[in-house]
Amino acid sequence: MSEAKLPAQLQEQVRRLQQLQQTLQVVVSQRQQLEIESSEIDQALGELEKMDDKALVYKSIGSLLVKSERQKVIGELKERKELLNTRISVLTRQRSRVEERMKGLQKIVQERLKPLT
Repeated sequence: MSEAKLPAQLQEQVRRLQQLQQTLQVVVSQRQQLEIESSEIDQALGELEKMDDKALVYKSIGSLLVKSERQKVIGELKERKELLNTRISVLTRQRSRVEERMKGLQKIVQERLKPLT
């Protein structure tokens, strides 16, 4: 059955379901990007922990590398990691909410489609 033959309310529910699917894709993609960045920070911290306090350390600022203190860089990376973990948690909760809304809407749409087929 084409979408044009569906009742207007059902068409709107199908459109809303599609929007939720798109939202879910965006949330999952953002979470993956943050997890990759978090993993990179873990690797950098691992390398910094192996170094002596007197070792030369450079950090990237835009397209420049600037000499910095090892402990300062470690602190900045840990702070960034904490922020990423918070954002990952928020996205995880958002993903769960979107998935629950999708399940509920899918059930409604399927029930409303049964009499039409």
